[in-house]
Amino acid sequence: MAEWFGKTARPAILAASRSARLRHAAERMPLTRQVVRRFVPGESQDDVLAAGTTLLDSGRFISIDYLGEDTRDSEQATRTVSAYLSLLDALARRSDAVHTGVRPLEISLKLSALGQALPRDGERIALENAQLLCAKADQAGVWVTVDAEDHTTTDSTLSIVRELRADFPWLGTVLQAYLKRTYADCGDLSGQGSRIRLCKGAYDEPESVAHRDPEDVDVAYLRCLRVLMEGDGYPMVASHDPAIIDAAGVMARETGRGPGDYEYQMLYGIRDAEQRRLAGEGHHMRVYVPFGEEWYGYFVRRIAERPANMTFFLRALVSGR
Repeated sequence: MAEWFGKTARPAILAASRSARLRHAAERMPLTRQVVRRFVPGESQDDVLAAGTTLLDSGRFISIDYLGEDTRDSEQATRTVSAYLSLLDALARRSDAVHTGVRPLEISLKLSALGQALPRDGERIALENAQLLCAKADQAGVWVTVDAEDHTTTDSTLSIVRELRADFPWLGTVLQAYLKRTYADCGDLSGQGSRIRLCKGAYDEPESVAHRDPEDVDVAYLRCLRVLMEGDGYPMVASHDPAIIDAAGVMARETGRGPGDYEYQMLYGIRDAEQRRLAGEGHHMRVYVPFGEEWYGYFVRRIAERPANMTFFLRALVSGR
């Protein structure tokens, strides 16, 4: 099942995530929107703040993502920035006054949503928008992590991250283990004060740049994680895989890291009981909580990541709830 899913079903599902026709059809189906709530708590800021409050009250940390990517319209990029500024105002009222140590509140940014892909001066616009949001977040006591997207954006994204780190050394970034370049990137970016979120990767990438066999991806993830655990930064283990979660704990002990020297991260709606267990044992456990109207691509990629997610979706469609 896992081999068939990884080699056959997953590429087809990822192709569907890019289909405008399927997106429009899904957005018109009340049942689909109901099922989406498992992974996306809502479209409004109030929706995501309510979900975030519940998670914080349970001892977990949060990273909020305003959904949207690959923006080709400068007005849309401006609206995205405005949405994040409003969110940061709300989070500032909930954050601790002292901004030291690990911050429970975080936002995640996709640079393509901030204008990176605009045809004229896209990188400069994305950098300036990210600088504005990082400054606002710092005042609010909120961390920022820059998300990874498909491999064609990686060089641009990491270049912008390096510029941002000059003023905001606490800035986090995401590296995707299935990309063949990531082992080297982990070594380059995991210096003192760095925060690296390591995930497997959620885009349909060619074999020339990415490992496509699930077992190869697992091996690559563990190699990259070892680099981060042995480095001087703060590793963020973004995985729902029980084997990787166990391996991270072993590596942390081997490298002398305590529970406060790294964190686990999972997606909203996935393995909630495991999230609670890790938080209950004293680990830093951060939940990635998305919101917004542009939920289709994110939702379909979640189905593509794990056979269990697709099974959940199909059962919901059959049962009608």
